[in-house]
This record gives sequence, C-alpha cells and structure tokens, in this order.
Amino acid sequence: MLNFLKKDLLHLKVDLKNFLVLCKLRVNSLIVFTAVIGMFLATPGMVPFDLLLSSILGIGFVSGAAAAFNCLIEQKIDAVMARTKGRPIGTGHISSKQTIVFASVLGGTGLFILYCYVNSLTMWLTLATFFSYVVIYTIFLKPATPMNIVIGGASGAMPPILGWAAVNNSVGLEALIYFLIIFCWTPPHFWALALYRRNDYAKVGVPMLPVTHGEAFTLLQIVLYTIILIIVTMMPFSLRICGLIYLICATILNAIFLYYVIMLYKNYSDKLSMKTFRYSIIYLSLIFSALLIDHYFKFKLY
Repeated sequence: MLNFLKKDLLHLKVDLKNFLVLCKLRVNSLIVFTAVIGMFLATPGMVPFDLLLSSILGIGFVSGAAAAFNCLIEQKIDAVMARTKGRPIGTGHISSKQTIVFASVLGGTGLFILYCYVNSLTMWLTLATFFSYVVIYTIFLKPATPMNIVIGGASGAMPPILGWAAVNNSVGLEALIYFLIIFCWTPPHFWALALYRRNDYAKVGVPMLPVTHGEAFTLLQIVLYTIILIIVTMMPFSLRICGLIYLICATILNAIFLYYVIMLYKNYSDKLSMKTFRYSIIYLSLIFSALLIDHYFKFKLY
C-alpha cells in the first residue's frame, strides 16, 4: 500500500513538472516581472499587497495558459526543433486533451481573479493579450510572415500596461512608453535567437527573417531596431518621467547592447548570437529595474 502511494505521488510530481514546462516559466517570469514593475510605476506610493498578489496570480495564470495553448498548437513543430523537442506534448508525456483542460482551467481562473479582485479593465486587456498571442500571433502571423515577431510582439509588450491598469483602472502615457520599450526590444532579442536556430526554423517551414531574408539582412535589422530601442528608452527621461538614475543606467545598458549587436553585425558567430540573446534578457530586466529604482529615488536635472 505504501509503495502504491509513493508511485502515485511520484506520478503526480512528474505530471505537475510537465504542466509547469508547458507554462514556460522562465519566459513568463519576465512577463510577470514587467507587469509588477508597471504596477509600482503607476503609483507614487506602495501597491496594496492584496492587489499585488491578485494581479500576479491573475496575469501569471493567463500568461501560463497562453504558453500552454501555444505548445498545443505548435506541438508538431516543437517535436522537430532541437530547442523545443523535449516539451511534454511533443514527447507524449501530456496529451492534447490534458493540455486543453489544464490551460482552460488555468486561464479561466486567472481571468476570474482579475475580474473579481483587480478590475474589469485589466481582465479585458489580459484576455485581449491572450487572444493576440494564441490566435493572431501563433496561428496566423508566425507561419505566414517573416515580420511575425514584430507585429506579434505587441502581445508580449502588454505586461506594463496590464500592471498600470491594475492599479489605476486606466492606461496612461507612461504605460504606453513602457509598452514601446518592450515592443522595440522584442525584434533584436528574438532575431538573435532565430539566427542561431535558423536551420531548425527552415526545417519546419516557419518563415523567420533569417530563413527568408538571410543572415546579412537580419543582422542589419537587429542593428536598426536596437537604435530605435535606444531612442525609445530615452523617452522616459526626455519627457521628464524619470531622472538621473534611470538616464545613467539606460545609457550604460544601451551602450553594451549596441556594442553586442554591432560586433554581431561585423563578425557573426553562433556563440556571439547567443551571448547577445542572453544579454538582451538581462538588459530588459535591468531597464525596468532602473525605472523602478528611479521612481522611488529620483534625482532630476530640471
């Protein structure tokens, strides 16, 4: 009897681990992080703990559900690509039916939490973000156009707006600027990875930019979008939303990012491409951390 219970518990643990893999926790931790920063930036004081917790759970659950549906839709592609072939749907550890039930319950719970304990605006914006990612990006854009990540990046840029709406029940100019930062960051971030994985994308017929337009063109686009990103990240200071702390941090982070992409453009290598990709994740985390620190400890030039 004891051995039987141990086997059941072990099976439950394995299933739970597989379901968590479907939620893409590393990606979604950055989504929740930027949403939380958006919440703190939306108020001069502190965010009430109950509102903070409800928003984290609601946004996190819906984001995880969107990731699970993405894995469900792309299971045939994921099973072929080296980066994703270990995902539990492709390996058969979780069935499509189980994924649908899990993602539906998780997403529905998240929306319920947002509606009841945050506000209806945040719930509707989160639902729109879910639809944009799962349907517009995953089903229509990704297999149809090499600019998929540019257009579809809007859904990934929504978290600061969701956080802002959770606190203020509205969407302000500042939230739109934070949205633009992630929106402009997404192409150079993702194309650095796509260059490294271009053979995988070509094998499954996904028209990523390096596959359709080649290495040189993609590298040029990375440089151009990084320059646009730098301009956008200066907007909080130029519009007097942020002070010196943010300006100094953003200048240093942008200089490092620009150095990476220029070196990548001049002398491409898979190793440098992955270094650029990894730095881009650190970059976004630190940019939003700088926004938060500057928000509470602001030193102005004006």
